Amino acid sequence: MTDAVVVGSGPNGLAAAVTLARAGLKVRVYEMGAGIGGGTRSSELTLPGFLHDVCSAVHPMALASPFFQAFELDKRIELVVPEISYAHPLDGGRAGIAYRDLDRTADGLGRDGDAYRALFAPIVRLLDGVTDFTQHQLLRMPRNPLAALVYGLRTLEQGTPLWNARFREDVAPAMIAGVNAHSIGKMPRLSTGGAGMLLGAHAHGRGWPVPLGGSQAIADAMAADLLARGGEIVLNTTISTLAEARADSGAKAVLLDVSAASLARIAADELPPSYLRALASFTYGNAASKVDFALSGPVPWSNAELAAASTLHLGGSRAELARSEAEVAAGIHPANPYVLVSQPSPYDPSRAPAGRQVLWTYTHVPAGSTVDVTEGITAQIERFAPGFRDVIVARNTITADEYSRYNPNYIGGDFSAGAVTLRQLIKRPVVSANPWRTPAKGVYLCSSSTPPGPAVHGLCGWYAAQSALKDIFALPAPELGV
Repeated sequence: MTDAVVVGSGPNGLAAAVTLARAGLKVRVYEMGAGIGGGTRSSELTLPGFLHDVCSAVHPMALASPFFQAFELDKRIELVVPEISYAHPLDGGRAGIAYRDLDRTADGLGRDGDAYRALFAPIVRLLDGVTDFTQHQLLRMPRNPLAALVYGLRTLEQGTPLWNARFREDVAPAMIAGVNAHSIGKMPRLSTGGAGMLLGAHAHGRGWPVPLGGSQAIADAMAADLLARGGEIVLNTTISTLAEARADSGAKAVLLDVSAASLARIAADELPPSYLRALASFTYGNAASKVDFALSGPVPWSNAELAAASTLHLGGSRAELARSEAEVAAGIHPANPYVLVSQPSPYDPSRAPAGRQVLWTYTHVPAGSTVDVTEGITAQIERFAPGFRDVIVARNTITADEYSRYNPNYIGGDFSAGAVTLRQLIKRPVVSANPWRTPAKGVYLCSSSTPPGPAVHGLCGWYAAQSALKDIFALPAPELGV
């Protein structure tokens, strides 16, 4: 007999499964693929011995997520926290360097240093309160109203035409725009400004850690905990209906780590028309297309300090980035694209043979794009690292359309499982005090289509599981630590 079934083994599905199993329930996870991990899979995409992160590679929430803190992820896997959280190269060999040390970062920003420090210092100081406010559904009363107010005012500044008001030079604004662009969308906009303020604060807080062994290590740690408590993981199994999920199990609870659109399809027979209409109105955003590189050695950055940055944002000035993101929103593939780069090899030599390196890159494209962006990404890197082409040994490209087939949650290549807009941060996928619980008895949605949305944090699964424990099993939330 199985008490609960989880569909999908991404970080949210595994977080839900771990939480339920820790409460003493018998849990089974169904995964359509041949391996676990969803957005945290790692694989040899180019050549033998070169380990690439298939989807997520940058993990600002690995140390900051309340779920991962409770789960004590840092005691289960090795997380290296670089001194440089991210870097932003500009033409002429210049670069903005975001150190974990906020003061050191500000000291390198010339006339804008004090303004940058004043922007981030209060959020960093109140970071736990900001995290609690943003990493939940937004209809509840914030536990730290001051943190919510400070964060809200800075989001209002950096998410509107006021975003240049405090700066006089170009490096600091470019750095912030590069972080804003993690959330695909026009700039300035409240949703992108809010993402940039949160991620930027974490860069100067606990940092942006690199998991040794790839992002897969995060999923493997959760799976190991689940299996140690009697849980099951069934691979190569697609669940199309709730009846299939409950077959041979007698499960009282079904938690779906699927998109809102897939929820509507899987649970159609048990959901009321009004809820199905709400799911149908949930929209999906533009997409990512990715290129992984196997390199013969380090990237030859014009600015030598960039070699120590595990994450880089490429695309030039704030104005250039805003233009490229606006082009994506208009259905255009930018000639000068924003490129997010992760170079983990300096911190994790296990990713490639001795002396070699891996490089992870993606750019934003219109939803459903079938365009191969290899040349555009390569040219953008070459702009700031002349000679980059000479160190390329092999490459692997994944278009937005291919991403949508690799993971059905990525509709059109939208890895956020739903557009990240101000409206859909409140309506995700419905307006509710408990958006993880559906009207179908015992059925919960635990994907990034629910709050707090995208990122590797496990919180969507954790909140859904806690709701199921309370509603269906009358059990308290369990301890999750080692």
